[in-house]
Amino acid sequence: MRKSHLEIALVTSRGTGRFVIPKGWPEPGFQPFEAAAKEAEEEAGLIGEIAQTAIGSYGYLKRLHLFASITCRVSVFPLRVTDELASWDEGAERQRVWMSPQQAASSVAEHELEQIILEFERDFGSA
Repeated sequence: MRKSHLEIALVTSRGTGRFVIPKGWPEPGFQPFEAAAKEAEEEAGLIGEIAQTAIGSYGYLKRLHLFASITCRVSVFPLRVTDELASWDEGAERQRVWMSPQQAASSVAEHELEQIILEFERDFGSA
């Protein structure tokens, strides 16, 4: 989220270039919401106030290599963005794009994530 109206930040994945939310593996010593904030900074160059409670979760198939993939479950934590870094850890590998919730929902591949975005807009669209 940024500005006075709701926008959703998506980044391109490194493997396929499709639009995704910043996400990562659980990290020892970090609460899930803290890990989410860390990933937002590393993958999208975004800093802000992270919610401590997930607004939903979705599953996706992560390809590990040509012949192996695993199903992952991602908890989604909204971040009210207070700063956008011009340069960040994965900035050379990813593109950061701001979209309306409707655009973001139609740009992600995972139906469950699409629904989370649309429900978030209904609940907090005027935030």
